Amino acid sequence: MPPASVLLRRLYNLIEMATATAQLITALRATAERLDQGARYAWTHLGACNCGHLAQTVTALSAHEIREAAMRRAGEWREQALEYCPTSGYPIDHIMGKLIELGLDPLDFGHLERLSDPVVLRRLPVERRINLSYRRRADVVLYMRTWADHLERARGSHNDAPPDSGERVVAQLNSAPTAVAS
Repeated sequence: MPPASVLLRRLYNLIEMATATAQLITALRATAERLDQGARYAWTHLGACNCGHLAQTVTALSAHEIREAAMRRAGEWREQALEYCPTSGYPIDHIMGKLIELGLDPLDFGHLERLSDPVVLRRLPVERRINLSYRRRADVVLYMRTWADHLERARGSHNDAPPDSGERVVAQLNSAPTAVAS
């Protein structure tokens, strides 16, 4: 039987939503950096909001293309994720599928949209956590970097985890064009 610390770590990982892949960590860091460098940000725009920017990083689609795909079905990212179906034919489900392949869980979309994952929030300084706004660029950058740091630590603690395809970088995902069904 494994030691208690290993069992606790495994239990903790069951509670977490996102799978700690190198690809997801890289995508979160690249998105945070792009936002920090001044990329257009608009929380009310499905292609230029928190989830929209991560989707831009992963799919190499423009904010406009992501918004157009999302507008074919009602709802924000959280609602869209609740209705996610990989075989629906909706373009937004294709985009979400790319993010899920990286390690996101459908529930992560709502947390990223509102910067609300309790695991990530606990890692933020109290003074920042209290005033965190999901509509403020600097807070989105901080949240994504904190989430990436957490996933990196979680990934490093999986000594008994099998190797995954997470060693590939986001650039490799973007090497093949992403077509969105119309």
